[in-house]
Amino acid sequence: MTPAELESIAVEVAVVAAGFLRGTAGTGEILRTKSSPTDVVTAIDIQSEELIRGELLRHCPGSSIVGEELADEVGQSGVGWIVDPIDGTVNFLYDLPVFAVSIAATLDGKVVAGAVADVLRGEVFAAALGAGARLDGSPISNAAPASLAQSLVTTGFSYDTELRRKQSVALTRVLPQARDVRVFGSAALHLCWVANSRCDAFFEHDLKVYDWAAGALIATEAGAQVELPSELNDDMVYAASPSIFDPLRELIVG
Repeated sequence: MTPAELESIAVEVAVVAAGFLRGTAGTGEILRTKSSPTDVVTAIDIQSEELIRGELLRHCPGSSIVGEELADEVGQSGVGWIVDPIDGTVNFLYDLPVFAVSIAATLDGKVVAGAVADVLRGEVFAAALGAGARLDGSPISNAAPASLAQSLVTTGFSYDTELRRKQSVALTRVLPQARDVRVFGSAALHLCWVANSRCDAFFEHDLKVYDWAAGALIATEAGAQVELPSELNDDMVYAASPSIFDPLRELIVG
């Protein structure tokens, strides 16, 4: 399958899952916690991922699937999917209006397409490798702020206590230099908002691949500069307009 075909499937399935989630915010029963008492899994998370997996396998039998809540599924087709059934589960739990469905497609292990559906806003961001990024089917691009002082920066926080302390230090360096900083609680949407310039940058440590796989491709295809987690950057996802990428990264890294 081509990246464009996989993008189309990701969009279709993300829209189905968003429709399932719409109207259920604030109703999720906490089933368990993961890395900390604040890192929760709800019954709706599980149901959403089961729905997404079923739809993806219906469209692409033999696919591999990596998801946030369920065991990895190993297929034989060369097509893979990286699924976050609710990106922003704490927001969902508290009935806060920022959470999304994120689905990325891979070919032989490389991310080539993705879709992120903003559940309550009804928007769908999508991209295919080499074919640009879209919002509800219309092309989007990252703008170039004149300076860091005129840039709106978004971030998020790890569930790990020690990492939160480190992140708070980085925040104290960034906040005085930027126009402002926002924390909305959905890494996937933060990345998509960099793509269409609702914000100018996003950084966060300690994310998992299902948090950023689709959004990072969308931001990249929209013209943002994106850095993925590695040992060299302290496991950070960072996306920004190229005009502010370097000075902002220096503040974050310290």
